[in-house]
Amino acid sequence: MKLDTRPAVVDCALYVGGVRQPDELPLAELYERACDRPDAFVWIGLHEPDPDQFAEAEKVFGLHPLAVEDALNPMPQRPKVERYEDVTFFVARTARYVPHEELTETSEVIDTGSVRVFLGRQFVVTVRHGEAGELRAARHDLEANPAQLAAGPWAVLHAILDRIVDAYLAIVTAIDSDVQALEMAVFRRDSGISIERVYQLKRELMEFRTAAVPLQRPLVTLLDKQTFALAKEIRRYFRDVNDHQTRVVEQIVNYDDILNSILQARLAQVTIDQNDDMRKIASWAALAALQTAIAGIYGMNFVFMPELHWHYGYFFALALMFGSGLLLYRALRRNGWL
Repeated sequence: MKLDTRPAVVDCALYVGGVRQPDELPLAELYERACDRPDAFVWIGLHEPDPDQFAEAEKVFGLHPLAVEDALNPMPQRPKVERYEDVTFFVARTARYVPHEELTETSEVIDTGSVRVFLGRQFVVTVRHGEAGELRAARHDLEANPAQLAAGPWAVLHAILDRIVDAYLAIVTAIDSDVQALEMAVFRRDSGISIERVYQLKRELMEFRTAAVPLQRPLVTLLDKQTFALAKEIRRYFRDVNDHQTRVVEQIVNYDDILNSILQARLAQVTIDQNDDMRKIASWAALAALQTAIAGIYGMNFVFMPELHWHYGYFFALALMFGSGLLLYRALRRNGWL
């Protein structure tokens, strides 16, 4: 098929009976051919198109302006599914795990994007924003399985969502290692781990949660027989995706609770360390105050002050200061203040 040379178009093809056709034709002619066959559809994939680059698809497939506006908006959108007469518009957030040698206060753990999908009787339009959620592999996998691709546009949506949720599961597994490493470090007294590192992972988890958890509602909507009259086999595939999505949501909630516990434990450790520091400071201040008090008394220079003119008074004062300081030091040490 003749591809659009504009960089926004990633791939475009006509499929008949689940088999990709080699026709090199403009998009409008491909769609005309698809409309002549009940088992045919067109799938065009775009990456971050602008309105001019999307105008042809909008005109050929008769897409609703509100849905087009949502599809072209690069800002993150909440996952949703909407019906515009015979066209279904689906929004999903994509995510990927960013490998890192060590978690720091500024580590980027999660990178998110989005995929917006238009489904008609005989066409699929995918609009991807961001680097996460690349769909080329999903297309190749489907093309290698003509029997599944023959199910039409809904099979394409399933493949996309299945790949997105599988990426969620991979992220959950990777985050598990980060959470365990952080947990071990926090409860190791000599780790010196900062609260900022704990909070950074929690913030990245919240970004992942914002992207992944809301997908559950549109998936449930797809499984509602009164809303979408999907074929039994396709519905079974979407139910499997929903099951995996439920696992993702449960794990995210679990990790959030663990990170809250780690954060509270680290805050408690900081409070204890601060109390220990304050007790040490107070102890040394008490030792200094005792010596200052003795020196102050003997520095009054009253005429009738006892032992002021004693020959050994100076050495007695030093001995008194040293002895009293030693006794106070041992008492503070015995009680855990030093």
